[in-house]
Amino acid sequence: MRHTAILLMGPTASGKTDLAISLCRRFPCDLISVDSALVYRGMNIGTAKPDAKSLSRAPHRLIDFLDPEDSYSAGDFVRDASREMGKIFAAGRIPLLVGGTMMYFRALTRGIAVLPPADDGVRREIDAEAAERGWPAMHATLAEVDPDTASRIEPNDRQRIQRALEVYRLSGRPLSGLQRESRPLRDDIRWLRIGLVIEPRSVLHERIERRLEKMLECGFLDEMRRLYARPGLGPDCPAMRSVGYRQFWQHLDGEISLDEARDRALFATRQLAKRQITWLRSEDDIFLVDPLEAAAIDAISGFLAQSL
Repeated sequence: MRHTAILLMGPTASGKTDLAISLCRRFPCDLISVDSALVYRGMNIGTAKPDAKSLSRAPHRLIDFLDPEDSYSAGDFVRDASREMGKIFAAGRIPLLVGGTMMYFRALTRGIAVLPPADDGVRREIDAEAAERGWPAMHATLAEVDPDTASRIEPNDRQRIQRALEVYRLSGRPLSGLQRESRPLRDDIRWLRIGLVIEPRSVLHERIERRLEKMLECGFLDEMRRLYARPGLGPDCPAMRSVGYRQFWQHLDGEISLDEARDRALFATRQLAKRQITWLRSEDDIFLVDPLEAAAIDAISGFLAQSL
C-alpha cells in the first residue's frame, strides 16, 4: 500500500507554522516538525517555537523532547519521523511535515549515505590546516575534490567543511558521490512537496530583521543567559551552534558586544535563508508559492485537493 505525505518547506521567517495550522483545518493532517533546533527544550524564543496556543490548535510531533546538551542527527530524525508517520498513517490521517531543515527533508525522502564515522585524528589535522590557512581556503580545497558539496556550503561554515573533507580523506570519495548512492528508509510513500518562496528577497530580509527584534524584546537574551548557565552546555554543542544562539553565546562569553551579536545573528540568519531557498529550488516536482500572497492558502489547498 502506497501512502501520501505532505512536505511544507520554506526559509526561516516565511510563515510556515501559520500555513501548516491553516492546512490542518482544511485537510485531515497531523503535523511533524522538521527543524533541528525545535527538538530542544528551553530553546523557545530564539527558535521561534510555536506558542502554547498554536500547539494546542495543532500539536507538532518532534518538538521539545531533547535537552540542549544532547546531539541529534539527520539519521535520528529519519528514524523518529518514520515512526511518527507510521502512527499517523495507522490512524487514517496524512502526515504534514513542516520546517526549514532541508537536510532532514532530503535525508527522509532520498535516504542517508553510509559515511565513515568521525575520526578525531583527521579532524585535528583539518583544524590545524584551517588555523594556518583559514576556512575559506579549506573551502577552496574542498571545491577541488568535491565541487558539488562545496557549492552548497558557505566558505566559513567550519563544521560542514570539516566533515566533507574528513569524509573525502577517510574514504577517498567525495561526500556528494556517497550521498547519491543513498536510498530512502521507506519507498512506500508518495511525497507532495510545497515550497514557500518570498519575492523580492528584500521582503524576506525585512521579516527576518523584524522577527529578531521581536525575539530580543520577548526575552531572548534572558533565555540565552539560562542556557549559558547550564552545566555541560557549551558553544560546541550542536544546539548552541544554531543560528542566533551561536552569536549571542559569543556575546555572553565576552567576545563581542551585544550590537555585534545582533548584527552577526541577522547576517547569519539571512545566509541561512539563502541556503534554504537554494535547496528548495533544487528540488524536483515541487509546488512553489509566495506565502504572502492573499490567495496562498487557497493555491496550496487547490494543489493538495488535486493531488491527494
